[in-house]
Amino acid sequence: MERKGVKISAETKIECAKLVASGKIGAKALAHQRNFNQQRVRYWVALYKAHGETAFINHGINKVYPMELKLQAVNDYLNGKGSYETIAAEYGLRAEEQLRQWVKMYNNGEDFSHKMSGGSRMTTSRKTTKEERFQIVKECIANGCNYGESAIKYNVSYQQVYGWVKRFKELGEAGLEDRRGRRKADQEPRSEIEKLQIENERLKHELYMMKMERDLLKKVKELERKDLYRK
Repeated sequence: MERKGVKISAETKIECAKLVASGKIGAKALAHQRNFNQQRVRYWVALYKAHGETAFINHGINKVYPMELKLQAVNDYLNGKGSYETIAAEYGLRAEEQLRQWVKMYNNGEDFSHKMSGGSRMTTSRKTTKEERFQIVKECIANGCNYGESAIKYNVSYQQVYGWVKRFKELGEAGLEDRRGRRKADQEPRSEIEKLQIENERLKHELYMMKMERDLLKKVKELERKDLYRK
């Protein structure tokens, strides 16, 4: 039985999520083996599949959840687009209990903006340059994919930041080119040179993402060391 109040490190969560996601062990078996709550383990796996290792970075501040995100997440659940677990993971929430609370409040007709933490004003989409999008994406990933915080800081919408980060992870910088970069990612190369260029860009992007993950894990270790020191 998992002991309440025991802090589980980000590295342990990532390790467990990878083991289950790779099929080396089931969530139930791992939970029993490590004395963890099975529901908690399943959520780590869903979070890892949706956002990778960056989802487990804790920067010691509360994530900002704009009103539009809360409503969209609640509507997705009520419209049957997924379980609490999968939808909460898709939106990068700290835990699925957060989404349960929002759904309950919504069904009770309670006011999200005043009674839910992390509220923020609605932000409309605005035009941005590729350079600006790249800067926002890099900073957002470095901050543990805090989409709401980045949206407020740069005066763009939550959906814009979320979409840019998602496309960047899938396509690299080409995914930030107002769809013009999709040709190389989605279509057959027109020549051997273009094929080599595409492969080169793909490898460069993979190396960049690996470096980002290594840097984030270093931050995790440092934050956890500081936390232990304060205790």
